[in-house]
Amino acid sequence: MSAKKMCSVCKEKPATVFLTNISADEKAQKLDLCDDCAKAKGLDTNLAMFPFADTMLGLGASQEIESAGGGVEIRCVKCGFTQADFKKSGRLGCSECYTTFAEGLGGLLKTMHKGTRHVGKAPEALRESRDTAERVKALQKKLVKAIDDENFELAAELRDEINRLTPRRTAKSA
Repeated sequence: MSAKKMCSVCKEKPATVFLTNISADEKAQKLDLCDDCAKAKGLDTNLAMFPFADTMLGLGASQEIESAGGGVEIRCVKCGFTQADFKKSGRLGCSECYTTFAEGLGGLLKTMHKGTRHVGKAPEALRESRDTAERVKALQKKLVKAIDDENFELAAELRDEINRLTPRRTAKSA
């Protein structure tokens, strides 16, 4: 059985509040506090005062979604989910909610993830090949436009860039 952690401040009472601060250089600093020391530092240990979305996604998350609606309660047309529902549960009701609440979710998702487009998990090599394929596709569109515009210098540069990104396939000898 593991021993209870003691308060980092008074070192007398068992810790009930556990805080971890991760700095910009990704070093974690932990602070374990008892209820009394937490209250003395201005932390209310009663999380019921925070909407669930704020607790899970960071303080101010629910206000960000609310302010995006301009003070009007937005409701999903598909499932009827509201901003209040999101604040309580920290979840959206259906896939259409992402469109309905898009304005408020955009900033929220950017702070939580690398972007606002879900790409799923994939091995690094696969991600790199996907990125390269997307880049080649974009360059090919630019190449077609350059040829149509008779901008052959740009077309040659784009062709060379496509060739650098596209591996050459060699025929196997029999």
